[in-house]
Amino acid sequence: MRHKHGYRKLGRTSTHRAALLRNLSIALIKSGKIETTLQKAKELRRYFEKLITTARKGDSNAHRAVFASLQDKEATKKLVNEIAPNYVERNGGYTRIIKTRIRRGDAASMAFIELV
Repeated sequence: MRHKHGYRKLGRTSTHRAALLRNLSIALIKSGKIETTLQKAKELRRYFEKLITTARKGDSNAHRAVFASLQDKEATKKLVNEIAPNYVERNGGYTRIIKTRIRRGDAASMAFIELV
């Protein structure tokens, strides 16, 4: 049972899960909208919204903190300089999850996650 458990394990070790969320975040920054499983999208929303909140400050420390999480220079630059300034007036709710279909191979619920 996962009562009061803080996050989804997604069937991965902690390092694999961190790499998964990092790669999904980079893909979301580059394209603005990605399709993934519903559970991954819900976990990515928690991770990504914290990144945007950090990046909204726009100073060099924000760059450092975001780069420490993403490890990708282009994605960090785009997030801090282009994406985060759009959300300065907004307190959370930077992403939208839209359920799409059931995946044929394993019947997983699929969803789009996009920037609002």
